[in-house]
Amino acid sequence: MEAKKTKTFSENDYTSIVQSSSFQTLLSEKKKFIIPVTIFFFCFYFALPVLTSYSTVLNHKFIGSITWAWVFAFLQFVMTWALCMIYSKKAARFDELANEVIQEKGAN
Repeated sequence: MEAKKTKTFSENDYTSIVQSSSFQTLLSEKKKFIIPVTIFFFCFYFALPVLTSYSTVLNHKFIGSITWAWVFAFLQFVMTWALCMIYSKKAARFDELANEVIQEKGAN
């Protein structure tokens, strides 16, 4: 595996990169994805302890002796894996945008 050569940038280079439209697009795209997903994750994650502590809604039977609390707990594993897979696919787009930033700066 060949080591990737990196160019050293000055402070002025970093300032121009941060102010570039391609870098701003990268930050915007990441924010549009990460903030809603994080909010959803925390709401879903903390719903189980809150619902089991302060209500009996999850104590009802789902199938046989399995309650909704167990189903909800299992769905947290599913949700975690799903969010990981979704992020992996989105990360490819973020990598493309990051490469555009690098290419744009390299052309200057």
